[in-house]
Amino acid sequence: MNRIPHRPLSLDCLRSFEAAARRLSFSAAAEELHVTQPAISRQIKGLEEELGAQLFHRATRKVELTHAGQTLQRTVQPALARLDACVRQIRMTRSRALVSVTTFPSFASLWLMPRLPDFERAHPDADLRIAASDRLVEVDDVELDVALRHCSAERVPAGAVRLFGEVLTPVVSAGLAEAVGRGHAPRLVRPADLAEHTLLEMDDGHSPSTLLSWPSWLAGCGLAHLTPRRWISVNYTHQQVQAALAGQGVALARLAMVHEALARRDLVEPFGPSGRRWAEPCYWLVPLGGAAVPQRPEVRAFSDWVLAQAALTRVAIGDVADPELDAHVD
Repeated sequence: MNRIPHRPLSLDCLRSFEAAARRLSFSAAAEELHVTQPAISRQIKGLEEELGAQLFHRATRKVELTHAGQTLQRTVQPALARLDACVRQIRMTRSRALVSVTTFPSFASLWLMPRLPDFERAHPDADLRIAASDRLVEVDDVELDVALRHCSAERVPAGAVRLFGEVLTPVVSAGLAEAVGRGHAPRLVRPADLAEHTLLEMDDGHSPSTLLSWPSWLAGCGLAHLTPRRWISVNYTHQQVQAALAGQGVALARLAMVHEALARRDLVEPFGPSGRRWAEPCYWLVPLGGAAVPQRPEVRAFSDWVLAQAALTRVAIGDVADPELDAHVD
């Protein structure tokens, strides 16, 4: 009976394979890796012998991945990308402290970035890397230190700390509010008046976002069948807010993201506090890197700073949730 070998594969062979699979060309892979084409051919041939499977269909002027090659590429490509990112991070942190944070774009734009000067003044020796993406990362991702997430308590990873809850409220620009007050725009005194206005809606393609949408808010007011003068749909919350600031319509804003703009009177709540509605999702701080990796001092400092800023936000939005929710989720 043939025994399946368990010896590890050469990293050079895997890099040659990944480049050739991505470029579908041995010549292009050789140019990218600064080696000769025969060297690429030898490494891939050796890899095929190690695996006992053909990885490429070879033609005169091109190559194509076999089924086995496609299977290997799906694993090798992200693995090498993570390895390279980890090496870059180690090299970057040899001389300076670095905190790598992942969060979603609107939170980064509306909540995190405006507050960062305060952290930078208190910690001038710490560099920050903000990765703003809708892609959820794994909690054991060694390339990142902290995630700032938005989800329900049932979906939050173990070890997360609640920052604050979600409050939705209609907002308009100060200019539009003044025009309404002078009678130069349709009145906006009660929710039914929204029928005469443009509503700015977020449509990101994710089903949970429907809980944070105008139809859900209107249904809560007994206006499930209200049709506005016009809809404008955007992909992100910060685009909603930008459109509202430009006077393009009424946005259903997340109070935690706009309470400072409300305090400055850049934005106005046409229905006041009575227009506010609580929604199920909350905002969370999630330590990353795995439980076995102790947090570095700069990561602890950043996490403590985020929690202190979140406490101020809770006060501003009237979040008086059960204190037990602020503890770590087990």
